[in-house]
Amino acid sequence: MKRVITYGTYDLLHYGHIELLRRAREMGDYLIVALSTDEFNRIKNKKSYYNFEQRKMMLESIRFVDLVIPESGWDQKKIDVERYEIDTFVMGHDWEGEFDFLKDKCEVIYLNRTEGISTTKIKKELYGDNAK
Repeated sequence: MKRVITYGTYDLLHYGHIELLRRAREMGDYLIVALSTDEFNRIKNKKSYYNFEQRKMMLESIRFVDLVIPESGWDQKKIDVERYEIDTFVMGHDWEGEFDFLKDKCEVIYLNRTEGISTTKIKKELYGDNAK
């Protein structure tokens, strides 16, 4: 079984997220999504509309996702790759090169984001320049 993992906050879930998850799942037989906890989001200075449990429930409802685990810190990725016997690590291209240190443990792929959509874009269109 080929195992794939990706990470994110997945707040204000949109079709770009679904497309990323679909493409990641196509790379293997089992997709794990490491979802940033509310505490970790605070460390990253991110504010989510939905809390961790709500975001987790939404992700678990997506047919491409096999397992959702909490992401509670930056250093967790190495541990997760080993613990879950990951074959492929997938992130958006805006993280290009940031996780190359995992290449000795698994394949690392940076996918292009879906054009025309992002959580930041949604927030800016809804709230103007006051959006973060």
